Amino acid sequence: MNQASNAIEHKPVFMPKINSNNLVKTDMIRIERHVGFSSRQKKKTINDLHQVICKKYGYKQVLELSSKSGNKLSFPLSPFSLKITNEHDGNQYSVENAFQSSMVFEDAGPYADLLTAPPRQARKDERLITSGELIGYNYFGTEWGVEPLTMFYDWLYVNALKQNPQLHKEVMQYQAFTDITFNPAKSIHCAAYALTLFVALNKRGLLDNVEDPKAFYDLCNEFTLSNTEHLLEEGWI
Repeated sequence: MNQASNAIEHKPVFMPKINSNNLVKTDMIRIERHVGFSSRQKKKTINDLHQVICKKYGYKQVLELSSKSGNKLSFPLSPFSLKITNEHDGNQYSVENAFQSSMVFEDAGPYADLLTAPPRQARKDERLITSGELIGYNYFGTEWGVEPLTMFYDWLYVNALKQNPQLHKEVMQYQAFTDITFNPAKSIHCAAYALTLFVALNKRGLLDNVEDPKAFYDLCNEFTLSNTEHLLEEGWI
């Protein structure tokens, strides 16, 4: 039997920008996906993706954020691991728990019990699917709208990473970020994008007031947005 041929696909790369009207530049990279679910196959795909990025942009320091990365830095930067300390109760919650537990739907929510559930279990909670249309977020009394689409998630991640300065030196060495498990056709919230946003804000010296939701909103709106949502709108995906 012939081995299944590799499939052509497009994967996003997120690049922090310093002298640009973008904080993050998103590009879709065309690669061959190595068919199969093994870690070895996924690592081949990651290597191919990073080689194309290096050839196109000259970037040699590219961090893959998925668990298939093989880079020890990927684990503490995962939204399942990275924690944000909440100012209201002083407790720490993973970015994933904070995000999923803040969702407000037409029929119910937010589901505060998801704050303390295992992060992957919180993401897959059935109520997040059966409670009607998502209409906003409520994070310890602070309300967010659904638009701009990734703003609340990005705020959580950026603030969580700001609170973990032991990660900053290593993170700032990277020129671009990827996550091969992220499918922009199915999801819009991406930790690799939020991580890139943090790097861009840090390089520009703009992290001082990001804890304030309005200040963060106004700051991000000063720049032209370049993420997978806009690539979808433009027909790239």
